Amino acid sequence: MRVGLLGTGPWARLTHGPALAAHPGVEFAGVWGRRPEAAAEVAGLFGTRAYPDADALIADVDAVAVALPPALQAPLAVRAARAGRHLLLDKPLAATVADARAVADAVDAAGVRSVVFFTLRFDPASARWIDEQAAAGRRAAADGAGSGWFTGRADWYGAVFSDDASPFADSPWRREKGGLWDVGPHALSVLLPVLGDAVEVTAARGRGDAVHLTLRHDSGASSTSLLTLTAPPAAAGVAIEFRGTPGVAVYPDGLAGEAAGALAGAVDALTAGTPHPCDARFGLRVTEILAAAEAALD
Repeated sequence: MRVGLLGTGPWARLTHGPALAAHPGVEFAGVWGRRPEAAAEVAGLFGTRAYPDADALIADVDAVAVALPPALQAPLAVRAARAGRHLLLDKPLAATVADARAVADAVDAAGVRSVVFFTLRFDPASARWIDEQAAAGRRAAADGAGSGWFTGRADWYGAVFSDDASPFADSPWRREKGGLWDVGPHALSVLLPVLGDAVEVTAARGRGDAVHLTLRHDSGASSTSLLTLTAPPAAAGVAIEFRGTPGVAVYPDGLAGEAAGALAGAVDALTAGTPHPCDARFGLRVTEILAAAEAALD
């Protein structure tokens, strides 16, 4: 599969580029960026070609990987899908529900494959842990011993804007949208497969960009998330747990590997030819929940 990369920022350089260059199932065919000099630099890093035009790259490949802000990702993804190209997309899928729906509809209409890169869903050890909790909840509910999971928690304490060493501190879209939209998708990617779809969404503001998100799920369970990019560096980290009839399940510290390794799993899913749960429709649903939470904050 010939794959082209749209984007030249830190995420493209640190994650997409290494994963695509090393993957045995793809040919890393080229890079496009909004700044030609940056595209040339990234192309040189990974021994591929810089394209001066996004549509020219799309025309030359079988699939595109996108490492761009969500407001830019969505229209390019629509163009690529309409051209018959498979899509490896980043979270959040779009900055608005309408744009996310346009991507999902374009994917369906073109019959192409789509994968949205939610890091823990493609990290092998983390994905196994999530699948195990989903299975444990189903077993408990089916056995009649209880209702499965009673509640869940998925907190993401990012320090993007409080850690001088963060490569993402100059990201305008993250500064505008905050932790809700940047790390909120990660929390939802864990909570939804274990507890079910969200049927009620509420949210409240905390210090800095912090958002406290509360969901009621169609399983009857509830969940909470603390989402921020402005946590003190000493407090940064991820905390996930589920409580219910199966007991208490706590996400182990240090379980996940490097992001580039997880992205290789997303490339595996795209090249496998079979649908993956983290597709554009799931990306749309996550965007709908984020937008509902944002509306609750107004």
